[in-house]
Amino acid sequence: MTNDVPGGAWVQRSILADQVYKEILARLMDGELKSGDPISIDGTARELGVSPTPVREALARLESTSLVVRAALRGYRVAPLLTHEELLDLMDARLLIEPYNAELACGHADRPFLEALERSIDDLRGAPNGPHFSDYRSYWEADERFHRLIAEQANNKFVLGAYESLGGHVHRFRLFSGLGVQDARSAIEEHARILTALRRGDAAAARIAMAGHICGVRERAISEYERADRDLRDESA
Repeated sequence: MTNDVPGGAWVQRSILADQVYKEILARLMDGELKSGDPISIDGTARELGVSPTPVREALARLESTSLVVRAALRGYRVAPLLTHEELLDLMDARLLIEPYNAELACGHADRPFLEALERSIDDLRGAPNGPHFSDYRSYWEADERFHRLIAEQANNKFVLGAYESLGGHVHRFRLFSGLGVQDARSAIEEHARILTALRRGDAAAARIAMAGHICGVRERAISEYERADRDLRDESA
């Protein structure tokens, strides 16, 4: 791409679309947009003072993460809640993929990779984790980075594709529960155990540590699901 005016305009549009994406994501995470709510491209554009184009691009990006869905002639809506069965299926899928990622990554665990994992854990420790997205966004991003680093370091494009196919499903429950981050201490300890195994070059231990982490996430997610379900029943009573 040359540095002419059209190229510069493309860069500005890309930046604007990213800003719109972050704003809509924050509305989703904070519960301003709830499961099943319609999202108007024109209405959102007016609210944000932008043209419909960056809103359309932002929603397409959110659709790729399964946080919003699009229906023909109906436009975009906030994705439905995960059912209890879907939550269990999702965690089973993670349990199949991510421990194997950790085992494979152990064979490619060079110094830059290990240092990047350590930085992500440090970021988790230092991140706020209150109930609002602005409180825990940096935590969420550091957690995402830790798992993706391992998936990429596994150096298997097909396994990486399987990992990526989970997309935003991994965060759909936390997204709509309205509980923010409830498991920071446990998750950080589990991440640290994974890193310790990778540093030792112990592939079996890395696999076990990641499996333990995903099982812990599963148990905590089920607990959060049941709590959110009770709260919804209390509100409707």
